[in-house]
Amino acid sequence: MAKILFYSNNNNKFDEVKSLFKYLPVKILRPKDFGIDYEPRENGASFAENAKIKSLYGFQNIKIPCFADDSGICIEALGWKPHTHSKRFIESFNNKVACFKYILNKVEKSGKNKAFFQTSICFTTKENYHVVFEGVIQGKISKKILGENGFGFDPIFIPNGSKKTFGQLNKNKKNILSHRSIAVQKLVNFLSN
Repeated sequence: MAKILFYSNNNNKFDEVKSLFKYLPVKILRPKDFGIDYEPRENGASFAENAKIKSLYGFQNIKIPCFADDSGICIEALGWKPHTHSKRFIESFNNKVACFKYILNKVEKSGKNKAFFQTSICFTTKENYHVVFEGVIQGKISKKILGENGFGFDPIFIPNGSKKTFGQLNKNKKNILSHRSIAVQKLVNFLSN
């Protein structure tokens, strides 16, 4: 069975991604399986650049094919930010609820509620061979914080065509819709061929 490294120490993300590989004869490993808990600094200007920084780091250090993702939310009321700084943005508040309230307030004041999640996945098999897969899901910011499921900004994001936030959807339903699953499915299709 082929082994592929998913360079992420985020357990929620790992479980979400691993479930999308269930029909492929590959074993998905993570850095901690090799005693590594280091995350290289994501200082790229785009999601794709940040994903490449991590996938190249994983490939160079563990010497097996590696993929990594970078994801974030882009919110109209915040000038389509926090973008690649989504994790830093949420961590800059005392807690997630304070962050969500700040966003909901900005949305209410501006009347702009559009948002989208974006994921870039970079798959590295050689020092200079990288394939990037993109996933985007359009939606809007909810009027209030809803749901306990998911992680990150899930409780305030309603994907187009849904009445529920990602935070209200069960894992299977979210996996069908999410930006990350769109990008991962492209990688799975690539590996299947």
